[in-house]
Amino acid sequence: MTNKSSRFPGFYKLSVAERVEKVIEWADLGSDEEAVLLGAGLTAEQASNMIENGIGTHALPLGVAVNFMINQRHYLIPMAVEEPSVLAAVSNAAKMIYAGGGFTATATEPVMIGQVQVLDMPDLDTAVQAIHDNRELLMEIANSTSQNIVRRGGGARDVIARPFPETAVGPMLVVHLHYDCRDAMGANAINTAVEAMATTIADLTGGRTNLRILSNLTDQRTATATCTIPAEALAPKGMDGREVAKRIAEANAFAVVDPYRAATHNKGIMNGIDAICIATGNDWRALEAGAHAYAANSSRYGFGQYSSLTDWHVDDNGDLYGEITLPLAVGTVGGATKVHPTAQVALKILQVESSGELAQVMACVGLAQNLAAIRALATVGIQAGHMRMHARQVAMAAGATGPLVDAIAQLLVQEKNIRINRATELLETMTKATVS
Repeated sequence: MTNKSSRFPGFYKLSVAERVEKVIEWADLGSDEEAVLLGAGLTAEQASNMIENGIGTHALPLGVAVNFMINQRHYLIPMAVEEPSVLAAVSNAAKMIYAGGGFTATATEPVMIGQVQVLDMPDLDTAVQAIHDNRELLMEIANSTSQNIVRRGGGARDVIARPFPETAVGPMLVVHLHYDCRDAMGANAINTAVEAMATTIADLTGGRTNLRILSNLTDQRTATATCTIPAEALAPKGMDGREVAKRIAEANAFAVVDPYRAATHNKGIMNGIDAICIATGNDWRALEAGAHAYAANSSRYGFGQYSSLTDWHVDDNGDLYGEITLPLAVGTVGGATKVHPTAQVALKILQVESSGELAQVMACVGLAQNLAAIRALATVGIQAGHMRMHARQVAMAAGATGPLVDAIAQLLVQEKNIRINRATELLETMTKATVS
């Protein structure tokens, strides 16, 4: 694959049609994909076949983030998000990271966890031993439910018995199935497998099975992204880069120790990850659940509280090192990824070859999004850039269309008065001037 550059200087200055033209050329898309990007996406009829009681569609803005180099390969990142400043911020952060050689990313094997709840056992210890002794049999049952995944090199990897001697409903055994889903997200495969195992588990343990379902804490299926940014690439005008690196490290330390800060810190990370997830037709609710549960895992920092998903610190050279690890159960086959026309185009733009590669890209975007947020917070403040982007939405909310949107937004920013009543006044003035 030709390693085309993701550096598109001035991309934001282009018209929508010009941006689409560049993306079409970059990703080698056809006229059908171009039509999807320009508005001919999911139809009401298609939507009605995807969900129950369908009455239409609800569109989100779709953009691309630029400047991403991951494992020495360039990517354009499609992102579906309604919040202003997300794409600008993440593209700017990726540009800083590019100055340090880009991102390095890895992903574990795509192993999901399925759970079977067992109750009313004659003896918990005997039940645990029975599961251990019949591990191979249970994996064979799991594999029999999806020969397609097994043929592709996936399937059952382990069966683990987790005893809970004291619960509100008495002794409980939870049987975990570790299952490699290959390039699928894997929810359907996991749920089918644990349902097939349930009868045998009940027979082996002498108990009664209740819930049989996947877990969204996919801590066996994680992605990691790292980067090192030269201090000088971090500095806004008039500031020292090493001072900025120090402040970013201090900001991360705040999120490590304080769950109130960590919740907002991690929300910013998910701003980027969710946007790719939605663009590619994946399950963003599953990613949110997994990420926040992982952030609450006490073993990560040695204390039992919700904490930061990232590590930012100043290295021995005075430069800024960043790292993120989180569970990312995403797929490139099955589900909405193969049904939603815009999701299909988004995957063609990304040009990822596996679910693991998609997870790596998401981890890099999350790390970049976090850098953009805490750098702004630690220097000029979050509102300076965000409100400039928000001004366009305020102008539109006041009723502005066409060229008036940018004209009013610019005046709102200049006046530092980004409010809808002021936008309405400006719109009335400009409209009267046009009429006269």
